[in-house]
Amino acid sequence: MSRKKKEKDVIIEKEYRKKLIKRRKPNRSVGGDIALYLFLLLVAFIMFFPIIFAVSNALKPLDELFRFPPKILAQNPTLDNFSDLFVTMGKSWVTFSRYLFNTVFITAVGTAGHLIIASMAAFVLAKYEFPGGQAFFKLVTIAMMFTGYVTAIPNYLIINKLGWVDTYWAIIIPAFASPMGLFLMKQFMEGLPMSLIEAAKIDGASEWRVFRVIIMPNVKPAWMTLIIFSVQGLWNNRASTFIYSEAKKTLVFAMQQIQSGGIARTGQGAAVLVVLMIVPIAIFIFSESQILETMASSGLKD
Repeated sequence: MSRKKKEKDVIIEKEYRKKLIKRRKPNRSVGGDIALYLFLLLVAFIMFFPIIFAVSNALKPLDELFRFPPKILAQNPTLDNFSDLFVTMGKSWVTFSRYLFNTVFITAVGTAGHLIIASMAAFVLAKYEFPGGQAFFKLVTIAMMFTGYVTAIPNYLIINKLGWVDTYWAIIIPAFASPMGLFLMKQFMEGLPMSLIEAAKIDGASEWRVFRVIIMPNVKPAWMTLIIFSVQGLWNNRASTFIYSEAKKTLVFAMQQIQSGGIARTGQGAAVLVVLMIVPIAIFIFSESQILETMASSGLKD
């Protein structure tokens, strides 16, 4: 009797799987699939076209840059624009390496601090209840509604009062408190089951060990996405509002000064655009799968 019951259960399970596969299979014809892929290719080309055009412009000689109507691809590609750019940067009394160091230092420290502070704060807000926790998170959510232009004057007054004007900290410290990172990490951590934390504590793990060994590896897609947003924001920050010394200015500011040098520097300006795009695009490409996983998992709850 038990054998027949097992066989019946197996048959029922097979039938259920067949129905599930049929339900998941999209009801599209071959023509519909082709049309869908053609549409996706068109959207991909539209989104990728600005990058193609920017790289092509950077490889064009001056006569092609001023040609009308403009050509999408360079007819006689050359690297003269890049060589001219580095020659111009070499004539500055502040070296190219110094501008690069300033930008890399601000981006690296600001991103690391933002990740650590946002992750620790999100862990507490997501997994523990304490007086004022909900009110604090609502305040963070409201802060996301205000752009940097709205808070520019208060930020400058505070930073000036603290004596951070014309220092790296005028850019780095505000990056630590960006509400976007805290919101993203908190929403993702809420999807982790509390049983993981409780099991670790039963085994004798401390709060710091739980955070470092259990929480952070399980929310890797979220903090990879946070890194991308933070790097993009800091790498492209001109920092001209707070930093006045030429030796402390960022690479973006120096490049844009060259870019605004007039018609003679049009080719260098096109090369500048490509140089500034390289780092954010490269980080996004290497972390694309993590961003997709963040989007797919953001709505899951325990």
